[in-house]
Amino acid sequence: MARLGDIIEQIRGVSYKPSDLSDKLDENSVILLRANNIQGGKLVFDDVLYVSKSKVNKNQYLKQGDILVCTSSGSKEVVGKAAYIEKDLPMVFGAFCKVVRPNAHYRKYIGYFFQSPYYRKTISAVSAGANINNLRNEHIANLNIPLPSLEEQRRVAATLDKVTDLISKRRQQLDKLDELVKARFVEMFGDLADPKCQYTRCKLADACVDPDDIKCGPFGTQLSKDEYQENGVPVWEIPQINSGFKECPTHFLTVEKANQLSAYSLMPGDIAMSRKGNVGRCGLYPKTFEPGIIHSDVLRIRVDSNRVDPCFMMYQLHFSRAVERQIEMVSSGAIMAGINVTKLKHIYVHIPPVNLQHQFASCVDQTGNIKAAISRSLEKLETLKKVLMQEYFG
Repeated sequence: MARLGDIIEQIRGVSYKPSDLSDKLDENSVILLRANNIQGGKLVFDDVLYVSKSKVNKNQYLKQGDILVCTSSGSKEVVGKAAYIEKDLPMVFGAFCKVVRPNAHYRKYIGYFFQSPYYRKTISAVSAGANINNLRNEHIANLNIPLPSLEEQRRVAATLDKVTDLISKRRQQLDKLDELVKARFVEMFGDLADPKCQYTRCKLADACVDPDDIKCGPFGTQLSKDEYQENGVPVWEIPQINSGFKECPTHFLTVEKANQLSAYSLMPGDIAMSRKGNVGRCGLYPKTFEPGIIHSDVLRIRVDSNRVDPCFMMYQLHFSRAVERQIEMVSSGAIMAGINVTKLKHIYVHIPPVNLQHQFASCVDQTGNIKAAISRSLEKLETLKKVLMQEYFG
């Protein structure tokens, strides 16, 4: 074992003035990395700022073997998260980050240490604050790291590289299958936003048997948080909808309470939509699930199955630019976008021949079977990585 502070250098991030920053890259600026650019042990560049080169100190540029660490956050899950830098990068880091720069041993091995359960658990404990979690130099310096021979460090890193690469490939396969479903939708139904589209067009409410088949979850006195249980009939909320019902519910109701709220039930084949924040995000309630109850932040859409395949309708709500534009137009909120039942009922959708809808749904089912197999493989690989991390780093 070795004290981490004896084999690393820690470099603090710099706070820049707003006048030094820009949202556009030019020849006189470089990317400024922040905590949100650290995800899953790697750097992502979905949301970046740029800082003038003239304001940057040379030692702020990222080098191969550096480990970029988030040092301050209101969330224990965020503070301490780290990304290993694979190569020299013309990028710098901000005030709520630091660089850990190993000065000896195999740097990739140390990079994996910063992804280990031991590191995460220890940092979450020592960085805790009343409101903000802060990671100080001594928190990292006082960590103990197993330090086998250089040859063993290389072997460990190579093994974890292989597992990590397989995990990445499985995730890419899942993304490609999602793209395949979207491509199949466009291939079969064309551009539903095209004015020349020949399919029948109607209000979403008219695609249901009853207007009340489009429903918002119970409000106010109908359901209070005090009535939540640890088991029973599930309450389906935005996180579960956003995950496509892969995330488990966290709140439940008694059977008696669920019966009282039966008008807000969620049944297999129903479409659940987020009505706040990520407005319009949908999930198709799985055929194998028991009935549940929707949360007040969720909208339920129960289409007429004689004319509309719910799988087709859900993907139309996802993929149709015509629907997307309508939802954007009717979503309101000074702080958070939102949509209500009345506005959703008046969204216009297209109804192709039902046999064509069923063909698309069949393609989705086949793709889903492949995704399920890949997801099982991914889950095993992620479990293997956790086991190896525990074995190597404690």
